[in-house]
Amino acid sequence: MRYGHRCDDPHDLEDLYKRSRAEGFGAEVKRRILIGTYVLSAGYYDAYYLKAQQLRQLICDDFRRAFETVDVIMGPTAPTTAFRLGEKADDPVTMYLSDIYTIAANLAGLPGMSIPVEPADGLPVGLQIIGNYFAEARLLNVAHRLQRVTDWHLRTPAGFE
Repeated sequence: MRYGHRCDDPHDLEDLYKRSRAEGFGAEVKRRILIGTYVLSAGYYDAYYLKAQQLRQLICDDFRRAFETVDVIMGPTAPTTAFRLGEKADDPVTMYLSDIYTIAANLAGLPGMSIPVEPADGLPVGLQIIGNYFAEARLLNVAHRLQRVTDWHLRTPAGFE
């Protein structure tokens, strides 16, 4: 292990792995690793993984068609504003759902970014910008132009001044 957390004074290699992962990953990361491992297990490979790969191809095809007529795709980064500190820490389902709008770009392997836009009810809001394959420069240019005509990226949420 060269990168990331490494436990102090491991007894042996197995102890190094177990403790480093236990100390270095939070509960949410551990949950997602376990779900991924379960889905890729031998008994569920055909049922879930192969179907997911077929769906992934359909998503890629949809994006390819969309980028024949548009330069970028914009939409919200999440279905809600940012959570207040500690508000959803014990609600993993809500945490999963907060990622729902970013999943398609990740599945398709497209470049995407989130930039701040006008806060709602004093809470941060993200605008997701998705670009075509190998069009990172266009994506960054659009974000830069938006930031030049707004001051949203300079605002600090109340309580963080």
